[in-house]
Amino acid sequence: MTERFKRACAAALAVVVGAGLAVSGGPANADLLAEIKKRGEFVVGTEARFPPFEFVKDGKIVGYSTDIMAHIMKALPGVELKRLDLPWQGILPGLATAKFDYVVTSVTVTKERYAKYALSLPIADATMALVKRKGDDSIAAPADIAGRVVGSQAGSAQLQALQAFAKGLESAGKGVKEIKTYVDFNEAFADLAAGRISAVCNSLPNLLELVRKRPDRFELVLPTFGPKKYFSWAGRKDAASASLVAFIDAELARLNRSGVLTELQKKWFGGPMDLPADKLPVPGD
Repeated sequence: MTERFKRACAAALAVVVGAGLAVSGGPANADLLAEIKKRGEFVVGTEARFPPFEFVKDGKIVGYSTDIMAHIMKALPGVELKRLDLPWQGILPGLATAKFDYVVTSVTVTKERYAKYALSLPIADATMALVKRKGDDSIAAPADIAGRVVGSQAGSAQLQALQAFAKGLESAGKGVKEIKTYVDFNEAFADLAAGRISAVCNSLPNLLELVRKRPDRFELVLPTFGPKKYFSWAGRKDAASASLVAFIDAELARLNRSGVLTELQKKWFGGPMDLPADKLPVPGD
């Protein structure tokens, strides 16, 4: 083997090893927060079709989470926030494959997600509810969706909650006729307004916002159903991400205890929410 060939092999091996370390979260990415500060950019995944949490207005992503991040970014001087607007179905898989640093969008806390991701402190209430067309007196309570076609977003915790509720109705004697799934909730609301489905399952804060904006078309179905739920953000459960996860939690706790979150909740939802500031409650089944 020639000396030139040996040097070429060694160089090639170094490239492969270096790439492997970068992808696997080795020394090249041992501290994600430090890396974000060094590069001057914090890249997050967002589904900007979930008002009032995050949505697009005049070409910009606005909403409750945008206002929270404006406060958090003050603790990262010299760092620019870059939000990638993606369909919900690609958000958590994109996080898992390191397409971005963190998820700043409304992630409903579930047992499965709690086990797989580093979920943040709660940012909002996520208890489930239904919305119907205005004036549809045939649906007075959640159980009245039995025998009807209802909808929710594909791959969402809201869909899982609706499926569980429908299973309970079926066990009691009569389930729903069909559950339709949609890429985003706006499609579901459009079908509801057009009479193609009878109700949509979403989280209570989102439905309150929908009814507030379109009281002539939609009406809330109460009471809520299912266990108490929370929205949070999400990071990766690896050593490299631990510093960023801890930083976000510390900032959310500070904003909660100082009353900033309460003021933002009043702005975007019309009232405050009682959220724990010390730790994320462990979700049940």
